[in-house]
Amino acid sequence: MRFVLYLLMMIAVALSVGFGLSYYALTDGRLFGAVQVGPWIAWPDVGAAAPNPYTRSLLSREASLQLGQAEGLRFTASVDADDRPLSRDCSYRIRGKTPLATGWTLVALDADGRNVAAPDAEPAMRSSGLARPNSGAIDIAVGTGLMPGNWLELTGDGPFTLVLSLYDTAVFSGFSSDESMPTISRGNCS
Repeated sequence: MRFVLYLLMMIAVALSVGFGLSYYALTDGRLFGAVQVGPWIAWPDVGAAAPNPYTRSLLSREASLQLGQAEGLRFTASVDADDRPLSRDCSYRIRGKTPLATGWTLVALDADGRNVAAPDAEPAMRSSGLARPNSGAIDIAVGTGLMPGNWLELTGDGPFTLVLSLYDTAVFSGFSSDESMPTISRGNCS
């Protein structure tokens, strides 16, 4: 009787671990198919001719048009440098260098994938439209309140995600340090 009880417990543990890891891989999957650099997450196999199964599950979940491997790479961030969720109740500064690319765009999206830029403002920041210091670094303010310098003006409230799309880049050849991506630091919150 004891053997049957242990066998049933082992089967229950095996099933819960197996189904739990499968659920995680298919709903989040960052451990298996994504690359994380600081708060930024990218899926390098998204534009591949034959992506891995975890990337395929991401593509099925998002059902959105993606960049091909020869076109570029998309990084997303839903937390700041201190791992706190991005919220439109706070202001943020994005500072540092971006990986080498012909161009890039930065947009803020809500949970449904809608752009949350203010209606009368630019919907995205573009690499070609920034004021930069001589070092070439970026310094972008993100938030709903008026801020000096390069400012991505948001509207509404609630969480949001930053999407940095790099165009015509070979970012993963020799790309490994957190300093290669800009940092996201939280400012004042209302």
